[in-house]
Amino acid sequence: MSLNSTVIPVAGRGTRFLPATKAQPKEMMPLVDRPLIQYAVEEAVAAGSERIVLVSAPGKESILRHFRRDAELESFLERAGRTQSLAMVRHAGTLATVDAVMQPEPLGVGHAILQASPLVGEGPFGVMFPDDFIVAQVPVLEQLRRVHEQYGGIVIAVERVPHDEIERYGVIDGEQVDGNVVRVSDLVEKPARDRAPSDLAIVGRYILPGEIFRILADTPAGVGGEIQITDAIRAALTGLPCHAVVFEGQRFDCGSKLGFLQATIEVARRHEDLGAEFSRYLEQVSGQGRPA
Repeated sequence: MSLNSTVIPVAGRGTRFLPATKAQPKEMMPLVDRPLIQYAVEEAVAAGSERIVLVSAPGKESILRHFRRDAELESFLERAGRTQSLAMVRHAGTLATVDAVMQPEPLGVGHAILQASPLVGEGPFGVMFPDDFIVAQVPVLEQLRRVHEQYGGIVIAVERVPHDEIERYGVIDGEQVDGNVVRVSDLVEKPARDRAPSDLAIVGRYILPGEIFRILADTPAGVGGEIQITDAIRAALTGLPCHAVVFEGQRFDCGSKLGFLQATIEVARRHEDLGAEFSRYLEQVSGQGRPA
């Protein structure tokens, strides 16, 4: 199964990172030398997507510019002999066809996905949230694509979370059918701890069929007065198979300052040029104990 398109909602204001996000989108904040959004686009491309649809908001034009060719910058780098920098800049500009649609009001994740309908069409498509940054040997969207190839329908990524955090997530109910694959029988958005059907929380990766747009259009506002993708998937369970994948990888919540810092450290440790030196620095710092 080919996953030609992936939708990436980026319309949030990033208020938890103010004042850094006053004049730049949170998605453009770098993990070492690449902005957060680029990691998401690269994961989508690795799963076969040739078209990326950003669901954006005014003031985030720099995200689109990042994925456009910049002939003047490329020419400058070429004249200066900075071949490595030139290669990285060209890579970002040729990853995929990146377009944007606007979400006029912040009416929820389901509403954001619905805005992408004219550009996505009728086939299955991916959905990714850059805040869920996941380090994995096989990119998580590709893990989902492989399961979709076998089962079709809806495929979502999940991970086990501590009991005291469960009310922050959408949570699934179901039965294991194959290794790390669960056949989903129900979903609940942000349940109370004592009413959660499992400890399997939905993480920001989905593969959805084109039919979901019709269902979203008829989905009323739910938790928080927003149109929830969880509610739309729940409504789709009567006619479409839905499977969850307990993905292999380490997730960092880059929607929080701590998670963003943790992700930065992990990327720096693995960086081809900086990894060894940065790891030595971490060992030195850890030996000094906490600052006074």
